[in-house]
Amino acid sequence: MCELLGMSANVPTDICFSFTGLMQRGGRTGPHKDGWGIVFYEGKGLRTFKDPKPSSQSRIAKLVQEYPIKSCSVISHIRQANRGGIALENTHPFTREIWGRYWTFAHNGQLTDYDKLTTGRHNPVGETDSELAFCWILDAMERKYPTKPQDASAMAEMFRYVASLCDQLRELGVFNMLLSDGEYLMTYCSNNLHWITRRAPFGPARLIDEEVEIDFQKETTPNDIVTVIATQPLTNNEQWHKMQSGEFNLFLLGERIAATDL
Repeated sequence: MCELLGMSANVPTDICFSFTGLMQRGGRTGPHKDGWGIVFYEGKGLRTFKDPKPSSQSRIAKLVQEYPIKSCSVISHIRQANRGGIALENTHPFTREIWGRYWTFAHNGQLTDYDKLTTGRHNPVGETDSELAFCWILDAMERKYPTKPQDASAMAEMFRYVASLCDQLRELGVFNMLLSDGEYLMTYCSNNLHWITRRAPFGPARLIDEEVEIDFQKETTPNDIVTVIATQPLTNNEQWHKMQSGEFNLFLLGERIAATDL
């Protein structure tokens, strides 16, 4: 299996602390040594860094760890290959355009009988079940919504439709995923996904996988809201929320605005 990392924030925020913990699991404290990637949104644009090497050994990952790129929406992934070889084209996250925006997707899990999924104009480049599932989701979104939903309420309803598509994919195997267009960040859980929202009053946080601690009180303002999503909690002194099987959440500017129970 792979591991996921996502962030939604109301102000441009760097993810260096969380990424430092995640990258150790890519070959040092975890078995996810078959590549890694991260996408930072900046307005309608994005920065993408990928490497098929283990993140714990990657010089590119070290650059990202030390380079405080600030973003309101981030998706990252470390890979343990099960479908498709170890190659750059099979390295998550995957990005495609619809409705004039870049959409980014990362998946943790393994599907069967996925070759029956139809993808329309969205052709996979690599060999993974993950990229094919992403293309299938985008095709279904475009078919149901030929134009972009126009307001937050309509977008939330659209993401509920995406959650119903994820329910179908969960019937094919394990399907934990992150999906973002740079504004909204959606999470869907099949078996393992956690999230935490940090807001004032901020306190210290300590990584599980590296001897690093940070006092967010010194790094933030009282108005900051930052939500972090991870396959497994990254810190051992904070209370993370564990998602249930079949649960989805939708975040906007750090706030949870829609969910299975909302």
